[in-house]
Amino acid sequence: MSSQVPPPLPQAAGYGVVVGLGVAFALGMVWVTKVIKITFNEDAHSTETFMVANRTIGTGLTACAVISSWLYSSALLGATLLTYSYGLALGVWWGASASTMVTFMSYLAIQAKRRAPNAHTMLEIIRVRYGKSAHQLWIFLCLLNNTFVFTSMVVGSSTAVSALTGMNVIASSYLLPLGVAVYTYFGGLKATFLTDYVHTFVIMIIICWFTIRVILVNEIGSISALYDAVVLAGKEKPVAGNYNGSYLTMRSNSCLFFGILHVTANIGAVIMDTGFWQKGFSAGMAAAVPGYALGGVASFSVPWSFGTVVGLAALALEKTAIWPTYPNAMTPDEVNAGLVLPYVAQAVAGKAGAGAILLVIFMSTTSIASAQMIATSSIISFDIYGTYVNRSPSNGQLIRWSHFGVVFSSLFISTLATAFHEGGVNMTWLLYMIGLFTCPGVFPTCLALLWERQTKAAAIASPIIGMLSGMAVWFGTAYSYYGEITIESTGGTMPCLFATLTSFLVPLPITVAISLLQQDEFDWSVFGQIEKVKPDRANADQKSNGEGDSDSMTPDRARFFNRASRWAAFWAIVTVCGHVLLWPLPMYGARMSFSKSLFIAWIVISLIWLWFTLVVAIFYPLVDGGIQQIWTVLKGTKAGSTISDGADSTILKAISL
Repeated sequence: MSSQVPPPLPQAAGYGVVVGLGVAFALGMVWVTKVIKITFNEDAHSTETFMVANRTIGTGLTACAVISSWLYSSALLGATLLTYSYGLALGVWWGASASTMVTFMSYLAIQAKRRAPNAHTMLEIIRVRYGKSAHQLWIFLCLLNNTFVFTSMVVGSSTAVSALTGMNVIASSYLLPLGVAVYTYFGGLKATFLTDYVHTFVIMIIICWFTIRVILVNEIGSISALYDAVVLAGKEKPVAGNYNGSYLTMRSNSCLFFGILHVTANIGAVIMDTGFWQKGFSAGMAAAVPGYALGGVASFSVPWSFGTVVGLAALALEKTAIWPTYPNAMTPDEVNAGLVLPYVAQAVAGKAGAGAILLVIFMSTTSIASAQMIATSSIISFDIYGTYVNRSPSNGQLIRWSHFGVVFSSLFISTLATAFHEGGVNMTWLLYMIGLFTCPGVFPTCLALLWERQTKAAAIASPIIGMLSGMAVWFGTAYSYYGEITIESTGGTMPCLFATLTSFLVPLPITVAISLLQQDEFDWSVFGQIEKVKPDRANADQKSNGEGDSDSMTPDRARFFNRASRWAAFWAIVTVCGHVLLWPLPMYGARMSFSKSLFIAWIVISLIWLWFTLVVAIFYPLVDGGIQQIWTVLKGTKAGSTISDGADSTILKAISL
């Protein structure tokens, strides 16, 4: 890792956390799967349970899963390093890129449940509407999206684990996903929801403690003192493109450009991630919209509060004796590798802080890795094997291929992360360029659910042209700005920004123009062709706990979906206006640096929001039926009692996961 700083923890600590906790979660998942099969009569060997958790996850657990989806390690590491580099505006933009996309996803999720209630993956919808050619293209686009999202996380996490413990970075790249593969193999999507809760429980407690600890460390002592130290840092090391070179301003060109880039990239990362769709399919009919909306708003606080406090604290502590690289500043390589957070942890809490951040990195990596593995395995089983190898697969065959997909995903991503490490590609490069490959399919995917006139030719042509255009702009801009095409030049802000916007925007006019020329109209009832997977004879006695036993569109269900759609659309619009149009953009135009009183209010409000997120993530799932079902499980382990068919799903119902 860094040649400047010896690891604060021994290698044994790294292997103990990465391997030991991984094995513990795997063994726990095997036990939980068996217990819940007895208690709730749900079986992870059922495809409906493994892939979409019987479509019964409640509001609280859905919100927790959404929050967990934005606690990925590269976000925690990236928000702190970029705040350290560019200032406090970065946290707001990063938070906006999460909250706005999640609330919009709630609208898409309710449309998917409304029009294709039995779908297992978003790709099934594409295949039914546009045929196999489009389906094959979307398989490529979705796998590409999942690959880059998953790999960027493993690259950042393995680097941080190596910095904290001295563990070999290649070993870390392979071992981090390994334990996840085991418990996901046994538990499926419900394992993802359960571990989302457990991991988010631990992560949020550590984040809240660590944020306060950073402010109260002797070398800082208060929010007011943090302000004074960051003002001084801006004078000694002004930021190019920021108002008066200050870190304490929303008038930051770098933050604005990153905000546009990251908001756009995250649109693609969410919509083209089949994992987000599966969480929408798995949510109960009444839970999808409120779960996504609440989770989206709550997730805003982590990059805003945690990223701002830790990133600015790094500026304040860098010139003190407790800083790991003192008296030297961090090198650009250390910053770009994501070492700001590990160094702050070591500075403010020594080995205890390093151990806490090591645990956070492990938890955030494994939680997201589980969702990514399920997403990839669903594509391999349903959309490749079930469509092109065996058109009439049994439940058991789909489960076996899903298991293969979990193992394959783990090994492939670890190998790719190793290749990036060896090739000199760091987490910052991946964060900046990822939108080029996640965005081309965004508009065609949305219109597949929202516009009956998009044609097959338009859906196929537009993302291909968008991606090729984006790549041409990427290489051309990199050469124009830097005179060469290298990893460093293609990771620059402007090449990545222009390329991402091109790949995102170009498909829209193309798909609309082609569709209007062809004058076709899709019959939404065709989505009724998608059917649930029937259990094998051996599992035929499994109780159906899902909502899909009554999938006909009754008048009551139609009214509910219309009302939910309007609410989801309203909340998405409010979030976009609040978190993008009415907050950071007007403050960017204000040409001002923060006063001390404004900065104190800014940090205090962000901390309150962070604790609100903790309440939503930890306590709301318990209130939303979790405590009752914990008791049910405890009784079930002794008496083998079963839960009623109509019970709402929450944490422990999701355990059968």
